[in-house]
Formats: sequence, structure tokens, C-alpha cells
Amino acid sequence: MIWIKKRLAFALLAVAAFVLAACGGGEGGGGSSGQARTVEHAMGETEVRGTPKRVVVLDTGELDGAMSLGVTPVGSVEAVEELGLPSYLEDTGGIENVGTIEEPNLEKIATLKPDLILSSKLRHEQIYDQLSRIAPTVFTETTGVTWKENFEKHAEAMNRARQAEGVMAGYEDRLEEFRGAMGDRLGDTQVSVVRFLPGETRIYQRESFIGTVLEDAGLPRPPSQDVDEFAILNASEEEIPEMDGDAVFVTVYGAPEDSTEEEITSDPLWQRLDAVRRDRVYEVSDDLWMLGIGPTAAEGVVDDLEKHLAES
Repeated sequence: MIWIKKRLAFALLAVAAFVLAACGGGEGGGGSSGQARTVEHAMGETEVRGTPKRVVVLDTGELDGAMSLGVTPVGSVEAVEELGLPSYLEDTGGIENVGTIEEPNLEKIATLKPDLILSSKLRHEQIYDQLSRIAPTVFTETTGVTWKENFEKHAEAMNRARQAEGVMAGYEDRLEEFRGAMGDRLGDTQVSVVRFLPGETRIYQRESFIGTVLEDAGLPRPPSQDVDEFAILNASEEEIPEMDGDAVFVTVYGAPEDSTEEEITSDPLWQRLDAVRRDRVYEVSDDLWMLGIGPTAAEGVVDDLEKHLAES
């Protein structure tokens, strides 16, 4: 992506010499022992030894996936500088900060001596070679809607494929519980999802992490959201009617005062939405619904759905 290229160009030049010296040409400082396995992924093939113990993750989905498998990474990026790791995850206090998704700190990653690095081509294609010199590096193609395939690939890289099957079976069991709790209301409850960001409002559609979870749960979407696309980006005030549903779930990215929340929710068109008039608008965690992108986040979303739709 262009914004990554610009922000990382100078950083790569600055740390290149350090990385080469610290990493010994790609052996990786962690020294994971065991039989070598070849993992095919978005950037080619990578040899990974044994069961990695010192894993560094460079996106929130990778963090969720690792911790869902009982692996606490030695290092992780933040989504936004100084905002910390997703609040719904427990026991993250010992994880070293290695920069942001936008700008990972290669020098700090190298000092952790990882035996595996996980990310995606979408996020970090431009620094794959540098990362590979630090430790075996496995990339998925993209993020978000492909979270299940990504989790499977990351589990393979961590030598925990069997555990991953158990995690996903638990997710399916949780979905079944939710659908049972909803009963006949399930097919009649159209769920809308709106996200307020600094300077932008998004209406989420099916080709997104949250879109897949809602589909798995069996919940229908309003017509404007029931399409195989990611989201209506930069939604204007005129598009507020497209945000309506039997229930509307909203999240706020960053500080509420910096987002479009007040601008949209104070608009007369918002006040006329059926969900607003019926008090069926629910604010939920952005960390969980938007940034999690993994099995633990997905189950947390289902918990929210049951709380607001089945128990209310």
C-alpha cells in the first residue's frame, strides 16, 4: 500500500545493517528446534522448525489467532501508536511493543530473536525480505474477510493445526447456542453495522470480518449491506437511511470527539431511523468488532449479539 511504502522507506534504510548483523542471514535468533517444515504462503515457501516459541505478530488478527491457540507472542505491533493492544485480550502485559501496523520497528523485532514472524502481504509486502532475514516469516494474502483461512495458515506455521481445529469447533458450538437462543427471531432480525472514524463513516457489508460473523450467526442484513463488498466508505449524511436495520451496532475508532459520531447521530435523518426510535442502537467495542479479526474476537461478537438481540 502507498502509505506503508512512504512511511517505511527511510526506516528500512536505517535498520538494514543492524538487521543483517543481528540475524545471521535469516537463521533467526530464537533457534526453534525440531523437524523442519515447509510452509507455503502468500510470499512463497518458508522453512519453519518445530513448534515456534518466540512469535512476533504484525497485525491484530495474528495476535488474536496466536493467543486463541495459547501462544503469547514475544512481540506485537499496535493498531495505533500508544493505544495499546486490543482490550478484549487478556494477559498481554508481557508482550513487547514493536511499533505500529503502519510502521513496525525492525530493529526491535530483531532484538527479540523470534523464531517466527506472522503478517500479511497486504500490510507488509514491502518489508518481507527484511523480516525474513530476522526469522522465518509467513504471510497470508490479505486480512479481514479471510480471517478463517488466515487463522488456519498461522496455526500451520506455529505447528498447532490440531489445536486450531478445536478452536474453530468451539466457535461453531457458540454460534449454535446463539441461533438456538434467537429461535424464530433469527431470520427476522436485520442487523446493520456502522463505524465512526476520524473524518469518515463506514457502513459495513458482507466482505468484512464482521460480515462473515453475522453470516455465520444466520442474521440477515439490510439490502444496502447485503452485498459482496467490504463497506460503504465515506458515507455522507444523505446515506444515513442506509444505516437502518432492526438493530444497529455502532463502533467508534479512536477518541469519540475525533470521530464522525456526533456529526452523524445529531443529524435529523439519524433521529428518524426506526432502530433509533425503537432504542435498538447498540455501541460495541471497536477492538472486538473491527480490529480483532480472529476466533476470540468472533466469539466475543457472538456474545454481544446474544446479549443485545436474544436476551433483551
